[in-house]
Amino acid sequence: MANGVLGLGSGQAASLNSDLIEKLKTAERKSSVEPIETKITKIGTEKTTFSTIEAKVAEFLETVKPFDLFISGGLTAFEQKGATTSGDSVTFDAADAKTLSKGFTSVEVTQLAQKDVYQSTNVTEATKNAKINQGALVINGETFDTTNKSYQELATEISAKTGMAASVEQVGTDSFRLIIKSEETGLANKLNISGAASQALGFTTDGTTVNATNHILEAKNMIAKVDGVEYNVATNNITVDGLKITANKLGVSSITVTDDTSQIESQMKNFVTKYNELLALVDGEVYNSDSSLDDKSSIRSIMTQIKDKLFGSYGPNSDKSLFNYGIELDKSGTLSLNSTKFNSAVQNDLSGLKDLFVGAAEKKGLGTTLKETIDEMRYAGGTLNSYQSAMAKREVKLEEEKEKAEKALNAKYEQLALQFSSYGAVINQMESSFSGLKMLIQQSTSGN
Repeated sequence: MANGVLGLGSGQAASLNSDLIEKLKTAERKSSVEPIETKITKIGTEKTTFSTIEAKVAEFLETVKPFDLFISGGLTAFEQKGATTSGDSVTFDAADAKTLSKGFTSVEVTQLAQKDVYQSTNVTEATKNAKINQGALVINGETFDTTNKSYQELATEISAKTGMAASVEQVGTDSFRLIIKSEETGLANKLNISGAASQALGFTTDGTTVNATNHILEAKNMIAKVDGVEYNVATNNITVDGLKITANKLGVSSITVTDDTSQIESQMKNFVTKYNELLALVDGEVYNSDSSLDDKSSIRSIMTQIKDKLFGSYGPNSDKSLFNYGIELDKSGTLSLNSTKFNSAVQNDLSGLKDLFVGAAEKKGLGTTLKETIDEMRYAGGTLNSYQSAMAKREVKLEEEKEKAEKALNAKYEQLALQFSSYGAVINQMESSFSGLKMLIQQSTSGN
């Protein structure tokens, strides 16, 4: 005779357990949640690929910058300057090399600008720390009362005034002086010291006559000739035709400024190399069926926009192109540089190259327009920026879908677990009843 109820067999409630529920849940998860997780993983790969493309665009942009009319904080490839100097009486510098004039400049320094400096007579530490009490000290019309002031207090009060500075210096064993200086060099900053205190401190001999012994440095202007033109100025710095000249000592120095075209070829080779690398990377992804990119047309448009500018016509008459100056294109779209032809243009038609690449405000060149185009790609609404934003939105949406699917799956199997628990109780009750019936049957048949 069959065991159990309705063919289930004895103890079948035990089979409706958590292991069975987990197996069912795992099977359903493969079709409801895992496909979303796969898409999220693919976006991670896509983000890596996009970052590589974005970095390569940035590398190409760096090679474009030397050919940009509006280059920030530097010179275009065609504005570089070289300089050779002789002598050490001056140093040469340029705040803006664009303003430098080519040619030879000679500088002869016959006098350096210097400050006006006075020292007081020597005093001991005890005198230094005591109150001066010698009446008024007048410097350039400013009156300082020495009553109840120590040397240091007087120095502090002098330094607070514009155009002068003072300090108390130890110049020997138990020997101190009050040093008064003009803040700037030149005759215009000369110090006039007078007054009773001036005589007492040793700055003057009778309150007005300068004490030559203690007037240790006399205010002077710099006197120099630059290409024969004499300069008599308050500082040791002058700027002539964009060239900053700083006098260091007496003597003659010179500088020769020339255009420096030595780096243009290497900059152009770098431009060609980085373009080819970007082209290979983009084409490798766009035409690869296994690429993780979701929107290949947007990535393809990066090269479309660059090529549109790269192969355009430039110059005042729109008659100049890359191909006039040694840039060559093969059937795969890869660029190469004919160095012989390019260097010939550098030597013989530098202005034409500049018109092609840099241009002018009213007629921008290739480098200038290309820089603007790549910048626009990176700004809000541009190709690169928009692609990145779209990826972020897709990732957020997929994460939300995954969370929703997970919640639905968990809810479904939580309910199923409750149902299994209820079914198990019914089955156990039926099996218990069947067990009693089975026993009565066995007892009734055992007597026969």
